Amino acid sequence: MTNLAVLFGGLSNEHEISCLSAASVLRNIDHERFRTWPVGITREGRWFLYENADPDRVQDGSWIQHPSLVPVLFSPDRSVHGLYLRGESGSAEIPLDCVFPVLHGAGGEDGAIQGLCQLAGIPCVGPGVAASANSFDKSLTKAVVERIGVRQAACYLAQADAFARDPQATAEAAAAAVGSWPVFIKPCSSGSSVGVTAAHDTAALCAGLEEAFRWDGKALVEEYINGREIEVAVLGNQQPVASVAGEIAPTQDFYTFDAKYHDETSQLFIPARIPDEAMERVREYAVRIFAALGCRGLSRVDFFCTYRDNEIIFNEINTIPGFTSISMYPKLFDHAGISFTDLISRLVDLAMEDAAHG
Repeated sequence: MTNLAVLFGGLSNEHEISCLSAASVLRNIDHERFRTWPVGITREGRWFLYENADPDRVQDGSWIQHPSLVPVLFSPDRSVHGLYLRGESGSAEIPLDCVFPVLHGAGGEDGAIQGLCQLAGIPCVGPGVAASANSFDKSLTKAVVERIGVRQAACYLAQADAFARDPQATAEAAAAAVGSWPVFIKPCSSGSSVGVTAAHDTAALCAGLEEAFRWDGKALVEEYINGREIEVAVLGNQQPVASVAGEIAPTQDFYTFDAKYHDETSQLFIPARIPDEAMERVREYAVRIFAALGCRGLSRVDFFCTYRDNEIIFNEINTIPGFTSISMYPKLFDHAGISFTDLISRLVDLAMEDAAHG
């Protein structure tokens, strides 16, 4: 059997969503093929092996109180090649064949865990260090995508230190650069719409920047795009394939954290309600962006499709997208005939294949 560590939880503001995703992975993984070693990371950064994990307890967060938890270290020492247990009855090593980091946000998608796996010499599901770091920081992503000629929303990069010195000047510079209202304000390195707000004037823009800087030292102020929210799932290494595009129709002003995970009135349409030509273009763009950033394994690439002329505009990329029961990434491949269980197996295969050729 393949020894697979499934990492969940973590230090980021997406800890809760990581637990939801990991619960779905644990429920759907092929247990006849994989010997699963679930490792939970607390909000304080402590690592515990939760052997034979109950997915319900992972999902609701009560896993942290389970009496079977054993403190564990993930060793970068290649002679260990995996986990180092520190139990009451002594220490032990668990060699790993692969790691599946179901970790959203900082510490999971920013290249940190990928770097640890690289040091340890263990294949890791998803993009590597550089691709993860460049995809996680939205300002760096925009710089790469600009070079390949894919249209993006007009934006302004705001810095927390400049904002602290003169909030009004920063807001006015951002508004002038974007050129129209409303605008969206996003932390550069945050996901699940955490810290994202909309503004219709400079006062609201100042408030939005203040909120964004709670989560990151850089923030993007972006033009509002009047269009459908479109997502494409990409799977593969050197020859990635794109799913059909799916469409999110939130009932709230935009796809907020609450709309993503708590508001059951938001609708998903697979395929997206866009013309065939736009569908072909958005799938092509998704693969081009995936390749330009050096991604491997998986990513979900998000776009807008304008209502007026069906123009495709890049929004952002997620290198460890949601794997919850309502998440778009597994739903898009399920539509293509790839079950959740087969999708997990393919992702592990891609990680091990990439490591073998790396």
